[in-house]
Amino acid sequence: MNITIHSAFLPHTDHEASLAFYRDILGFEVRKDVGYNGMHWITVGHPEQPGTSLVLHPPAADPGITDEERRTITEMMAKGTYAILTLATPDLDATFAQLAASDTEIVQEPIDQPYGIRDCAVRDPAGNLIRINEIKGER
Repeated sequence: MNITIHSAFLPHTDHEASLAFYRDILGFEVRKDVGYNGMHWITVGHPEQPGTSLVLHPPAADPGITDEERRTITEMMAKGTYAILTLATPDLDATFAQLAASDTEIVQEPIDQPYGIRDCAVRDPAGNLIRINEIKGER
């Protein structure tokens, strides 16, 4: 079987703040920005990974959930307990310095984890937890 990851979905609550974080701070390119009824679906990705995308979607858009479930999702997003994205960089210190110089909420400064990974953690504007692993020799 030949299967690759094409896209993953992560909820967002503020179109402009999401663009500022993923495009302006992380350096992702915007591949699609689709608006409908005041909501936005933003597809972003690393310029050197054209086959893999992250779709930032409004949590209120899913017709299969109730209003109570939407409230729960929004509350969990705000606490950073709804979704997690793990990114990788060859230079964690430089990446962290750029994040710390912005308005990004820092959750954990770079640290050597006991399980062999060096990483840090931040939150995106919607509250989603973003972990960044240091992976030497990768871009």
